[in-house]
Amino acid sequence: MFIVCLDTIIFGAIILQKTTSSYHKLLISTGFAWLFDAMDVGMLSFVITAVAKEWQLTSAQSGLIGSIGSLGMAVGAIVLGTLADRYSRQNILIISLLIFSIFNGLSALVSSYIPFLVFRFIVGFGLGGELPVASTIVSENAPEAVRGRTVVLLESFWAGGWLVAALISYLLIPRYGWQVAVVATSLAAIYALFLRSSLKRHAVEPVKTSPKKLSFKARLAELFSTDHRQATIMLWLVWFLVVFSYYGMFLWLPSVLVIRGYTIVQSFGYVLVMTLAQLPGYFVAAWLIEKWGRKPTLVLFLCGTAIAAIVFGWSHSLAMLIISGMALSFFNLGAWGALYAYSPEQYPAIVRGTGTGMAAGIGRVGGIVGPLLVGFLLEIKVAIPVIFIIFFLAILCAAAAVHFFGVETKQTTKS
Repeated sequence: MFIVCLDTIIFGAIILQKTTSSYHKLLISTGFAWLFDAMDVGMLSFVITAVAKEWQLTSAQSGLIGSIGSLGMAVGAIVLGTLADRYSRQNILIISLLIFSIFNGLSALVSSYIPFLVFRFIVGFGLGGELPVASTIVSENAPEAVRGRTVVLLESFWAGGWLVAALISYLLIPRYGWQVAVVATSLAAIYALFLRSSLKRHAVEPVKTSPKKLSFKARLAELFSTDHRQATIMLWLVWFLVVFSYYGMFLWLPSVLVIRGYTIVQSFGYVLVMTLAQLPGYFVAAWLIEKWGRKPTLVLFLCGTAIAAIVFGWSHSLAMLIISGMALSFFNLGAWGALYAYSPEQYPAIVRGTGTGMAAGIGRVGGIVGPLLVGFLLEIKVAIPVIFIIFFLAILCAAAAVHFFGVETKQTTKS
């Protein structure tokens, strides 16, 4: 069943590619790579719940599974994002997708905790490199008038991946085990062959303005030059807080529902319903980002996320849990789309991959802290409402950083 579903996704990408204009083809082909990545992150929240029961893991050990993947993503974002400025962006994107796909499939073969952690780190490395490089490629190739909207639409494929992940997890994990769900995402390796051809046809490598390629030290110095220092510090802070909150909340959603007294099957079903709100969140953000601009859109969706988080944490009835969970999905994923559109526009082409990759890498440190912190707090019996107050405050701080220190970049280009 899941193989048919994945084959349909791949086939759909190829068909859409043949019926649209050049930059739309690039958006679609890159977007489906994001979809596979989202499937992995989405399924991980369900896999953690399943392996915790199968291997008798503590809350802290479960949290470490999410955190080790984020550590890999941090390293991958920095290393591969930096290499994308020195070498071909397209080739780095394909390499990252293959690393993610192959090791994801291999992780289904392990039957104990420590080897699974090792594979999750390597999977995270590929995933962390793929995301900032993909958004940079799309940002550089989209028309200026719709550049922000195009990057947000790229991010919307993440919601599609989460929906497929939730659906596969709900239908297959309780019946056939978590290994089947993990193998599903490894089929992205097949798609990588198509993506390589598509990128060569439709993506244009940026023209380097320097007579020679800058060293990593020189690029890092440029990020903290007078022109870019404020943007760099702002992005690092916002990325850290957003990723900290996202992985702290979303990787634990099924487990939190189980703690609330629902069965694993019920919690998987309820998270699937909550996930449906992600797509409207992206589409509204995609419309507002060109209508209002990057800053106000990002601030709006971050504030909405903060309010939804506090309501979810304090909800006890099933109706309020689902409504606030859907609001959390709507606003948080819309904020992600706006952040991915906003980040590459802070830098000129010669350091754009490095700047975006470094910001994403710092963010992934938050992704390490978030799941670990939740696991630790649950272990010492801290109440769920108190945990969500932490995320509420973190997201409000991110919104304040954008509001006070961010600069509007709508329809501006740094050469």
